[in-house]
Amino acid sequence: MEILERVFQNAQKNQKRIVLPEGTEPRTLKATEIIVSQKLAQLILLGNPEEIKKEAKSLGVTIDGVTIVDPKTDSKRETYANLMVEMRKSKGLTKEAALDLLNDPLYFACLMIKNGDADGELAGAINATGDVLRPALQYVKTMPGVSVVSGAFLMFVKDHQYGENGILVFADCAVMPDPNEQQLAEIAVTTAKTAKTLAGMDPRVAMLSFSTMGSAQHALVDKMVNATRIAKEMDPSLKIDGEMQLDAALVPEVGRLKAPKSEVAGKANVLVFPGLEAANIGYKLVQRLGNAEAIGPVLQGMAAPINDLSRGCSVNDIVNMVAITANQAAALFK
Repeated sequence: MEILERVFQNAQKNQKRIVLPEGTEPRTLKATEIIVSQKLAQLILLGNPEEIKKEAKSLGVTIDGVTIVDPKTDSKRETYANLMVEMRKSKGLTKEAALDLLNDPLYFACLMIKNGDADGELAGAINATGDVLRPALQYVKTMPGVSVVSGAFLMFVKDHQYGENGILVFADCAVMPDPNEQQLAEIAVTTAKTAKTLAGMDPRVAMLSFSTMGSAQHALVDKMVNATRIAKEMDPSLKIDGEMQLDAALVPEVGRLKAPKSEVAGKANVLVFPGLEAANIGYKLVQRLGNAEAIGPVLQGMAAPINDLSRGCSVNDIVNMVAITANQAAALFK
């Protein structure tokens, strides 16, 4: 797959430091061997070194060349705890409480990133999304000008007439249940950046609805219209249009008929759905009924790349997402 090859090559070139908090998890260790052999990143595994090495041996995998850090004994615990207290003193966080939180690899990973000791994080094979995001939002926080974290999927469809030669980016499929106008605008802008960073696309963003350019009147339609306007104000150079129905966004003849003046209609490659319910259903319909490949979710909007795996993820999913995380880090820390 050409896009993944590009992502892998960029990861190999940039050699970003990616921390994996679930250091003893079997799929993570199997993926680690592949990532090291392909030189996709400088990996940091969190956990008890003896337990990690024992589990790797039992699995028959080699993890030579990987940095292993024990959050419970590492020499930087004091530094990280002081940073946590400084950032959360208004919330009443004490040094003792901070040190206790650092025993959790998900918190420790975020403090490594905040302190400049890692460039990105991937977790979620054995942790819920909320547990992965909570420390990230508290200590890494969102990027300037963005208040919302969202999740995008790279969709590879069989029919190459759609999107960018069969590649589309869907959002938000993973995080925000009912985004407001401002949040939808931010999702649009950050998803366009994801499309450009990971797929090398010239993003053309369609703000989806059950209406195209005023064909229906409803508050839900108004929300997408206003979100489109806000996104244009955030990034005047962005190719974005809406509201529009899915067929108007993707099918050239329908786009010309329903939105003849639009530079996006009929040739969109980034689809922003009005809410999580529609987006999650939409990507799974395309994946299952259309036999498309879905890669993600790629979390967007964080000040540093922190990605969340499905607990049903495969070893290949972890390898791919490490490469994607490394690409995000390379784009952020040029």
